Amino acid sequence: METVKSKDGTLIAYDRVGDGPTVIIVDGALSTRGGKADLARLLAERFTVFSYDRRGRGDSGDTQPYAVDSEIEDIDALIDAAGGSAFLYGHSSGGCLAMDAAVELGGKVGKLAMYEAPYNDDPVAQKAWSEYLTSLTELLASGRRGDAVALFMALVGTPAAQIEGMRQAPFWAGMEAIAPTLAYDHTGIMGKHGSIPTERAARVQVPTLVMSGTAGLPFMLVTARTLSRTIPRAELRTLDGQAHDVHADVLAPVLMEFFAA
Repeated sequence: METVKSKDGTLIAYDRVGDGPTVIIVDGALSTRGGKADLARLLAERFTVFSYDRRGRGDSGDTQPYAVDSEIEDIDALIDAAGGSAFLYGHSSGGCLAMDAAVELGGKVGKLAMYEAPYNDDPVAQKAWSEYLTSLTELLASGRRGDAVALFMALVGTPAAQIEGMRQAPFWAGMEAIAPTLAYDHTGIMGKHGSIPTERAARVQVPTLVMSGTAGLPFMLVTARTLSRTIPRAELRTLDGQAHDVHADVLAPVLMEFFAA
């Protein structure tokens, strides 16, 4: 484990593997840096891969109040540690953050890849999203971290019986520990309605790979198509048979081809 100090003094923990141009993995909700170890190992055949704990998670610190700009500054600090430039790969809400970073950090980001950024323009879904954010805020304010995690799991379609089983599992305590970061991803980064931020996407100036799977939720593909049409230098790839939890052995060759081109 290595650490870098962000602009506000927060220490950000990361692992570095491989050799070559740098790829920084920006993970999504309730994830820590070990969650993409298989992907990092595969990409390390051709790239230097940074896997990091986003602020408030794992071995990284946290500084209040939260701001999306602070998370972009964390990525900026990692890029500096890598030598001043890097490619970004963002999964799920991590893709939303990676896109924001690509806009704000200009020439320091060479290319951007995103897998299933979970924006949704459907009005029914946006109503459910707003209700979720209200409940999430209340649960976290009252210290009910386990219930906040369960709320998110229910939102993404996890059956109630499965959630109850997860609450008895050893890993649940780790998710409770980082439950406050759900607000970072969802209230902070994705926003009040969770809609596709087309004005921001249109400001992405780097080559971008927008990806979705064929076995996931249909709205993810709709969102990917919209982003690929909005980002000026974007291409769309659909990964056959893949759901939101995309397999590293399927994803890695696609990322390697894109980043190496």
